[in-house]
Amino acid sequence: MEVARTIQSIRKLVKAARAKGKTIGFVPTMGALHIGHVSLIEAAVQQTDFVVVSIFVNPTQFGPTEDFEEYPRPFDDDLEICRKKGVDVVFAPAPKEIYPGENLTWVNVEKLTEPLCGQFRPGHFRGVTTVCAKLFNIVTPDVAFFGQKDAQQAIVIKRMVTDLNMPLEIVICPTIREPDGLAVSSRNQYLTRQQRKDATLIYKSIQKCREMIEAGVTESREIISWMREILNQIPSAQIEYISIVDAETLESIDQVAGKVLVAVAVKIGSTRLIDNILVDSTKK
Repeated sequence: MEVARTIQSIRKLVKAARAKGKTIGFVPTMGALHIGHVSLIEAAVQQTDFVVVSIFVNPTQFGPTEDFEEYPRPFDDDLEICRKKGVDVVFAPAPKEIYPGENLTWVNVEKLTEPLCGQFRPGHFRGVTTVCAKLFNIVTPDVAFFGQKDAQQAIVIKRMVTDLNMPLEIVICPTIREPDGLAVSSRNQYLTRQQRKDATLIYKSIQKCREMIEAGVTESREIISWMREILNQIPSAQIEYISIVDAETLESIDQVAGKVLVAVAVKIGSTRLIDNILVDSTKK
């Protein structure tokens, strides 16, 4: 496995692989790799011939009060995981490699970035789409892999790729969960033991939603009320949003019909956690 630190070096390695007829798979990450990332890497290894994993904590997607400086960076551990899983190249650039000067060009995906996390993290998705556009231009993958846990991000990235005619496929892989249902996240390690226990109520709330929809309840307000009751059992929780939205447009809906995304964002102490499920109300 190679480690590329510069744009020139990663392009050279990808060019050599493509010259041999290999398809390029790409898993963009901010490091602190966990079993959710591993599932994306495994999918890339299975579906493509040459796998690139980027490890880059992107400063432009963090707000001024967010945890950029504290974000975990266990680089040696991340490299070992990539090596064991059959990654061909880890692209680990310094911030100055990606942003050599003041960045004046940004990628904005409208409408889809406004609801859900967009309400609470101004500028976040502009940073995500811009860095992903940069990474796609640098790595030139055939297929890039993202996780369903970051559902809004995945939908936004897919739309960017479609609207800008980028020549790659976006594959969305299922959310990986702990045995008690908590969605795996790099930020879970910030939780105290009690907070970690309390966090399982996030998944219980969205499971309650699924049960209600499958039982024929269609009133979003009623479903959200039940979910809020469950989340209010967490002593230190600040609920940012509980939303039932159209799975494609992310617009809020009053009546559940067809395929919907149920999304939750909760702060437990100072740790912000998100989770979601897709529910098709036509399948009972």
